[in-house]
Amino acid sequence: MQYRRYADTDIMLSALGFGAMRLPKDDDFAVECMVHALENGVNFIDTAPGYRGGDEPEPGSSERLVGKAIKAVPREEIYVSTKNATGSPSAEGWREGLETSLKHLDTDYIDFYQLVHSMKWKSYTEKFRPNAWEEALRAREEGLVRSFGFSSHDTPENILKLLKEGIFDSCIIQYNLLDRKNEPVIDYARANNISVLVMSPVGGGRLGTHSEKLEGLVPGVSSTAELALRFVLSNPGVTSALSGMNTIEMIDENIATASVQEPLSSEERRAIDKSVEENRRLAELYCTGCDYCMPCPQNVGIPQIFSAMNTHRVWGLTDVAKRQYTRLGPDHRNGLLQADACVECGVCEDKCPQNIPIIKQLKESHKALSE
Repeated sequence: MQYRRYADTDIMLSALGFGAMRLPKDDDFAVECMVHALENGVNFIDTAPGYRGGDEPEPGSSERLVGKAIKAVPREEIYVSTKNATGSPSAEGWREGLETSLKHLDTDYIDFYQLVHSMKWKSYTEKFRPNAWEEALRAREEGLVRSFGFSSHDTPENILKLLKEGIFDSCIIQYNLLDRKNEPVIDYARANNISVLVMSPVGGGRLGTHSEKLEGLVPGVSSTAELALRFVLSNPGVTSALSGMNTIEMIDENIATASVQEPLSSEERRAIDKSVEENRRLAELYCTGCDYCMPCPQNVGIPQIFSAMNTHRVWGLTDVAKRQYTRLGPDHRNGLLQADACVECGVCEDKCPQNIPIIKQLKESHKALSE
């Protein structure tokens, strides 16, 4: 296992972290998976009050299962991260969220505390800073929290604003082969001794399936998931990649990948960059997702269908594309339908700025994705 320095400390964090967002539905097996990882080189687990798993997937269940797993190894040898999900309504409310997590985890302290779960610049300035900042300082002085961080899906520009506040040792942000918008954030963090902990290194599971177009880019890489994880870890600004792992086999494969000492070479990264950029341009030739074609009189989910088709045709992630397509139908949260609901009225084609033959491509998409 590779180990990398956490912020400006003596802590050496495993390059692979255990993301406990979607644990197995069996309590004992969920704990077994985490213990297996901890006994084989992983020393970092990230959870949250809202993450669920085990026999009774209720709020707090992930934290409780993590609390059981960390009893298997000396507490001082592992690092636990969780998040405050209260929305910082008040100092008292924020403190209550912290104490609930400590109780669930059955621990005296949290190593890396994300002061707000999914923090945004707006919520930081309007809620957390005026309501809960002093309480966070008190919690750290009391030894309940050892290091401040945050998780965020905000824009790169706003995440940079948060980092420039100078109060955070780390951040949890999204970064993977298909989503590289946070690279400027990673560069800034590296230059300022702030640790970057990556969520969705395998694209939220999208890169966990087979893709011949991606797997052939680097000699010796046997799967798309391995390529995705190695790509993330080859960025020198990344401290640890958090992977949701729910089988022993997956854990062992990811540990093996995170144990490869030699990062991707500059030539290999250039090959990946070139392929990804070409695929992105190709995807935009088919559909840019501008939504000008909507609303459809028949409620056909045209942009969603073409997005799934791009996943299949451009990236070669066919299983993922079919799952995306299956979500469309009468039970879709917005009632968007699959392509076979098209009556060929032509309203969408009149509105498309790219002059895409939408009716023809809807038929092709249904044939490719419904089989």
